[in-house]
Amino acid sequence: MVKKRSILQTFIILLFLAFLFTLLSRFFLKGNILQLRASNKIGVIPIRGIISDSSSIIKQIERFRKDDSIKAIILRIDSPGGAVAPTQEIYEEISKTAKKKKVIASIGSVGASGAFYIACAADKIVANPGTITGSIGVIMNFVQAKELLKKIGIKLFAIKSGKFKDIGAPYREMTDEERRLIKDMLLEVKDQFVRAVAEGRHLPIKKVEKIADGRILLGSQAKRLGLIDKLGNFQDAVDLAKELVHIKGEVKLVYPRSGRFSFLNVLMDNILNHLISRSSFPVLEYCIQ
Repeated sequence: MVKKRSILQTFIILLFLAFLFTLLSRFFLKGNILQLRASNKIGVIPIRGIISDSSSIIKQIERFRKDDSIKAIILRIDSPGGAVAPTQEIYEEISKTAKKKKVIASIGSVGASGAFYIACAADKIVANPGTITGSIGVIMNFVQAKELLKKIGIKLFAIKSGKFKDIGAPYREMTDEERRLIKDMLLEVKDQFVRAVAEGRHLPIKKVEKIADGRILLGSQAKRLGLIDKLGNFQDAVDLAKELVHIKGEVKLVYPRSGRFSFLNVLMDNILNHLISRSSFPVLEYCIQ
């Protein structure tokens, strides 16, 4: 009787252990699958319109860089460029990120001037054959209204602390000395652009200088010049990202968190972009006109 009871207890213990082993195996297997799925993520950061501010894009790049589940980042670019300073800030943040994660630039309809500057910080650039790109150069717009003011009887003048303080003022002609000063500044900023392209695309500076005259290029032309790596669409960029980080099968694309929609914010953003791109106040721009 005691022997039968001992055998029964042993059987119950073994049955319980088998049940516990099966339960734990399923739990850990499920956890591993979920972990695997969670790791198959690629972050997508849209860069659209005129580049007038860098803060939101930089925050998103930083968030994806610090997220271990994001294995690569795709910059989806549709932009003619924009102001020099925010363009350079975004470029620097992408360069910093590319040291830790693969970054691919996917250019849609247009990715020229400052937008191409940004793309050059990525590991690879993908663009369509008909994409508008290139436009390596810098511009500064001025408005001259001296004759108009004269016709309507308005006379403007400035009291200034130095002879260059009202440089580019719309109520007077620019002097030759002022033109040379502005030109020297533009050439230095252009050289910064050329160096960024040469470094990012692994091209000799002299080769980049030959096409750094502001010309726009088709994606097919840019490919022949070594300015982009591959002709293709957004899905081709996704496939390239998967290949670079060794992801097989399906991948989850993660986009920035969408904030609360505000018609006023959209309206103000559009007005700001327009003012920056067409203002009489001189703004250094990497932007096609």
